[in-house]
Amino acid sequence: MKIKISILLLLIFNLIFCQEKKIIEIIEAGSFDRNEKINPGANILKKNDLIRVHLLHDGMNIYSDLAFFYKKNNSFKASGNVVVLQGDSIKLFSNNLDYDGNLRKIVAKGNVDFYNNQTNLKTDILYHDRNAKEIFFNDGGVVKDSLTTIESIDGKFFLETSKYTFNKNVEIKNPDYNIQSNKLDYYTKSEYAFFYGPTKIKGSDYDIYCEKGFYDTKNKKGYFTKKSKIDYNNRLIEGDSLTFDDNSKFASATKNIILTDTLNKTIIKGNYAEIFKAIDSAMITKRSIAIKMIERDSLFIKADTLFAIGPSKNRIIKGRYNVRIFKENLSGKSDKIIIDQNTGLTKLLRNELTNKEKQVLTAKEIAIKNPILWNGDSQMTGDEIHIIRNLKTNDLDSLKILNNAFVIEKDTLGIENFNQMKGINLFGKFQDNELKTIELVQNTEMIYYLYDDNSNDLIGIDKAICSSIRMEIDDNIIKEITFTTNPEGEVFPEDEMEISLKILNGFNWRINEKITNKEELFIK
Repeated sequence: MKIKISILLLLIFNLIFCQEKKIIEIIEAGSFDRNEKINPGANILKKNDLIRVHLLHDGMNIYSDLAFFYKKNNSFKASGNVVVLQGDSIKLFSNNLDYDGNLRKIVAKGNVDFYNNQTNLKTDILYHDRNAKEIFFNDGGVVKDSLTTIESIDGKFFLETSKYTFNKNVEIKNPDYNIQSNKLDYYTKSEYAFFYGPTKIKGSDYDIYCEKGFYDTKNKKGYFTKKSKIDYNNRLIEGDSLTFDDNSKFASATKNIILTDTLNKTIIKGNYAEIFKAIDSAMITKRSIAIKMIERDSLFIKADTLFAIGPSKNRIIKGRYNVRIFKENLSGKSDKIIIDQNTGLTKLLRNELTNKEKQVLTAKEIAIKNPILWNGDSQMTGDEIHIIRNLKTNDLDSLKILNNAFVIEKDTLGIENFNQMKGINLFGKFQDNELKTIELVQNTEMIYYLYDDNSNDLIGIDKAICSSIRMEIDDNIIKEITFTTNPEGEVFPEDEMEISLKILNGFNWRINEKITNKEELFIK
C-alpha cells in the first residue's frame, strides 16, 4: 500500500514539474535531421521553400531558417532571420538567438531589433530574462519612438513598468531638445525621464544642467535638483531645485538661487525666483540681493523683492521694499530702486506721498522717508537719488539728488556739531569710484564749523546763503567749500548762536541707519 502511494506521489510530482517546466514545442519545420557526431543531442530543424522553422514556448513563438533543438536540455539555438513574437506588443528580430527554456532566458545576437508597442530598440547583443521580465544590453543600443532617439552603452528594459534604465554616455535626441546624461530612467508610455547623474538638456533657446532630476519629454516640463542650473540667453539661473516648462516659457527656482546676467555683469541671489522667458523677466525674493560688478569693487543691492525685466541689452532691475545698497565707502537706503542697464542709471526712490502726508508732514518728517546715501561720514538725502555709471568702464561716474537735497557731515572735533548744506538739487562727480566733488544749486544754505588749522580751536560757525555751493572731497571728507553768486553769510561765535539756529530746516541725522558692511544689508 505504501509503495502504491509513493508511486502515485511521484507521478503527481512529475506531472506538476513538467507543467511548470513547460517543454519547448516544435510546431513545424521544412526538414528534421540529426548528426550526433557534429551536433550531439540536437534535432536539426531547417526551413524549405514553404515552411520556416517554428518553435513555441509558453506563449512565445520563434521563427527561423535553422534551429538546433536540444530536447534534453529544453533549449535551442536559432539562426537566419530569427523572429520572436510574444502577445500583441512584443516583437524581436535578430540574426541568431539562443534560448534556455528551463531558465527562460534569451540571448539574441546580430542586428537585433526589439519592438514593444511604439518603441524600437536596436543593438548587437540583447539579453532577455522572461522570468524577471527584463531585457538588457551592455555593448551599445539605440531606442526610438515616433520622435525621440535614445543612445546608451548600457541599458535595461523592464516589461511590467515599460521602463528603460540607461547607463554610460546616454543621449536623447529630439527635434526640440537634446539630453546627455550618465544615468537615466525612461518610461516609454509616459515618456518621462529621471536623471541620476550629471545631465545636460539643450533646447532651441535654453541649456539645463543638473545631477538629479525629472523631465517630461512629451510636454517638455522638468524638475531638477542637485547643482541645477538653466541658461536662458545670457541669463544663468542656479538653485537647489528648479522647475521648468518650455511650452509656457516659465521656470522657477528655490533655495540658494543665483541669477547671473553675464552681459551686464550682474548677479542676483535669493531663495525663490520665477523666470518668464516669453516676456524676458525674472522675479527674485526671500533674502534677495543683487550684485553689480564694478571695476575693483561691487555694488550690493538688497530688497524684499527684485525684478530683472527685458532683454540683455535693455535690461532693467527693479527692487521694492526695504531697499539697501552697499559698496566700499558708499551705502544707502530707499523704498524703491530702478537700475537701467542700458543707460547706466540707478534711481533710489521713496514711495509716493499721499495728499494727506504732503499736507501734514514737516520737512524733517519727509526727510526720514527720503532716500539716503552715506559717503564716508557724509549723509545725503533728497526726494530722488540718481547714480550714473560709465558704460565703457563700468565705474561710477556721477551723482544727482533731485529736490530737497541735504548734506550732513558730523563735525569731527566738536561734540554733537554738524556741518550742513542744503539746496534744491545736488550734482556730484566720481573719480575711481570715489566721490570727489559735490555741487548744491538753487536756494542753498550752509552751516559750517570753522577751526584754527594749527590749534584746532573753534573759530566760529559760518552760516551762509547763496545760489550754489561747491565742495571738494578727499578721502571721503569735505576738504574745501566754495560759494558762488552773491553769497550772504556771517561767522558767529558758538556761545552767541542759539541751539535752534545750529540746524537747518529739514535736518535729520540718520547715522543709526548707516550700513557699514554687506552683512548689515539684511539687518532690519
